[in-house]
Amino acid sequence: MRFYEFESKRLFGKYGIPLPKGSKVAATPAEAKVVAAEINGPVVLKSQVLSGGRMKAGGVLFADNPDQAAEAAKKILALEINGHKPRGVLVEARAPIAQEYYVGVTWDGVARMPVMIFSDMGGIDIEEVAEKHPGHISKRHFSTLMPFSDFMAKELVAGVGLSGDHLNRLSRLAASLARIFQAHGLTLAEINPLARLDDGTFFCLDGHVDMEDDARDTQKGILKDLGIDPEEKRQARPPTSFEIKGAQVDAADPRGVAGNVVEFDGDLGLVIGAGGGSLTLFDAIRKHGGKPANYCEIGGNPSVSKTCELTKLILSKPGVKKIAVMMNVVSNTRVDIVARGVIKGVIESGQKPSEKIAIFRIPGSWEQEGFKILEHYGVEYCDRTVSMFEAAGRAVAKMKA
Repeated sequence: MRFYEFESKRLFGKYGIPLPKGSKVAATPAEAKVVAAEINGPVVLKSQVLSGGRMKAGGVLFADNPDQAAEAAKKILALEINGHKPRGVLVEARAPIAQEYYVGVTWDGVARMPVMIFSDMGGIDIEEVAEKHPGHISKRHFSTLMPFSDFMAKELVAGVGLSGDHLNRLSRLAASLARIFQAHGLTLAEINPLARLDDGTFFCLDGHVDMEDDARDTQKGILKDLGIDPEEKRQARPPTSFEIKGAQVDAADPRGVAGNVVEFDGDLGLVIGAGGGSLTLFDAIRKHGGKPANYCEIGGNPSVSKTCELTKLILSKPGVKKIAVMMNVVSNTRVDIVARGVIKGVIESGQKPSEKIAIFRIPGSWEQEGFKILEHYGVEYCDRTVSMFEAAGRAVAKMKA
């Protein structure tokens, strides 16, 4: 779940991270004019969209007085960026910058720990810094089980050679960001750039926050404080009608999971699941040269009707030629129930299971019963002796045949 910039900054502000003067969202040019008048100086106005490239698209403008701010806000509010209409315009004071830094916290899947990242080259992509200027970037992992120590943040900042007052002040900011990350179930907390102004003060000029989807229930309090509907889904683009229908399928029946649908442009529909297995299978399809029509997750022993409705939804997507039904080895999802649901969905879509199901690979509980059902309808299936990668290859081969 992504936060808008103004929401990220409100969260940062609750932990004492300094923000530029003003830092308010305007919904109309008139409101932008009022905020600019309160600031009483040069301002920057930024489109509030869940997309990058705002500056290049004209979504970031500058103004020297309230009238100019109103005119700039009018242009920004009418501007669509990468298919996104702005939620509003963030109006903040503009001041001379002496130095830009980067500080972020994210999850390292390899180390299975959070990692803090700091650079004295802010304002550009951190990936570019790591590639071209490795001496200007520092990393520090920390445990989620042990109390966080400010000394860890000091080690991080000192890693790029900073010392003295700058080291102390930047360390406190990095430590605050790490605590925000831990406290609110985040997958990313980032300030880029973190600016030091000519007068020596520090401000968060731009901030990004991504929250783990599963953290919505435990974070309802902070979401309410920030004015975020806990049921609102955030991605890099608005949800498509296909994705909305997928969420409705999942919500209509509490038994198991058959949703979290994401739409793509391919021709092979996917009914996949088993934790990280769904991501593995999606990547395997692409590795074999296949073109997924969707991503989804199925598991937790969904009912026949729920699996059926998901299957019908995927088959209704224009351009879908076949579907692949694949999971890792499962213990809490009955193979026969998934088989019944998928075949029912194919038949109710007016199709033949033997022609529409490219492969069925779900080894687990009640698998022999499930395999008998698949045999009856002439569907190709495989057991656990066939790897997920190989099963994905068989599905792609069927598409190319």
